[in-house]
Amino acid sequence: MVQCPDRIIASIDTGVDDALALAYLLGSTDECELGGVIAGYGNVDANTAYANTCAVLDLFGRADIPVFLGSEHPSWADAFIPDAGCAQFHGDDGLGNTRLAGSGALADGACVPGDDMSGDDMSGDDMSGDDMSVDVPDEVVSVGGYLAGDVHAHPALGACSRVNRSRSVGHPQSAMPTALASGGKRRCSVDAADGIEYLIEQVREFGRDVTVLATGPLTDVDAAITRAPDIASKLRLVMMGGTLTQPGNCWDAVAETNIIQDPEAANRVFHSGADITMVGLDVTHQCLLPQSAADRWRATGTKRGRFLADLADFSIKANLEADPALFSGGMPLHDPLAAAVALDSSLVDCFDLALRAETNTGDFNGVRGRTTGDPVGLVNHSMPHVHVALGVDSGRFLDEFVERMAEVCR
Repeated sequence: MVQCPDRIIASIDTGVDDALALAYLLGSTDECELGGVIAGYGNVDANTAYANTCAVLDLFGRADIPVFLGSEHPSWADAFIPDAGCAQFHGDDGLGNTRLAGSGALADGACVPGDDMSGDDMSGDDMSGDDMSVDVPDEVVSVGGYLAGDVHAHPALGACSRVNRSRSVGHPQSAMPTALASGGKRRCSVDAADGIEYLIEQVREFGRDVTVLATGPLTDVDAAITRAPDIASKLRLVMMGGTLTQPGNCWDAVAETNIIQDPEAANRVFHSGADITMVGLDVTHQCLLPQSAADRWRATGTKRGRFLADLADFSIKANLEADPALFSGGMPLHDPLAAAVALDSSLVDCFDLALRAETNTGDFNGVRGRTTGDPVGLVNHSMPHVHVALGVDSGRFLDEFVERMAEVCR
């Protein structure tokens, strides 16, 4: 029998599949303890991710699980704006337009309270990066992983048009998300602790008896290792992101979304010496959730079942419209598969190699955001290696996932 980790700490950017992964973990209490969640930027802005995370945990009766605010922007930028691509696959609110988190959704122009940011709409006819106005000229702004002004930088509708310098990931955040400031169920406030510090404390206390599950950019993990280099050798990380043998899912069809957000952070984490399992598109695109699963959850007649079914319905439709050939069988279970691998590593077959994330685009540099083997590892065998998942028992995973989610709906 596979020995399951005692404790999971999740670093997430709560969109549709992150929410499904959370629900899956909450239905796996016999196998793991979800010790805490760090919500940061990625599919949505960090504040929306925090609000979404709290709303999902509250829906499933787990307001006791602490939620911390993580990174608000990538390590290479001063600020972050969600992009239209993520909104296409996750909805304006990050949760398939279910509005579970109420008025704190991105579509309502939510910004970090206390920052001097307007909710002005950026939804003009031309949403190219060239026409995106940012009122702080000295800022380095990431629009979904692309530098503001890049031809690929397309802000999501409702994103804030003025961006001020946000806090460093090294300092606590004191603002509470709009959705929770009035009448939220959660008993803890967002300034209860710093998410990066929490991650450090957990790894120092539990070592590899705690698994860090990262389903968003690796900025949080990188920030923790940078602040506390001693944790690298003790860190067990299961991450969703990257691709080795398949095309990417970004504009250039080379990079994968979580990696393109912060390639510098990913590259540092890959070389840190941590025990890393990469669950990328090589395997997640083999795990497609069919419409019949959503129908089964909806048939439970519960609020939880309807919510999970709504998430699946939204994602199934969005993916089918994006690529009818690849996703005719359903939505790819990116983050849920990573969560399942954190509990049972036998679900995937891995190839170990020295890995790097490309940080530049150009001749002899590759393409920014692409995950490849690090050629130095061919001659320096002492370089850290990453377990890259290339095979998956998709049938077993899908059966277990659908059944467990049906149980958690009740």
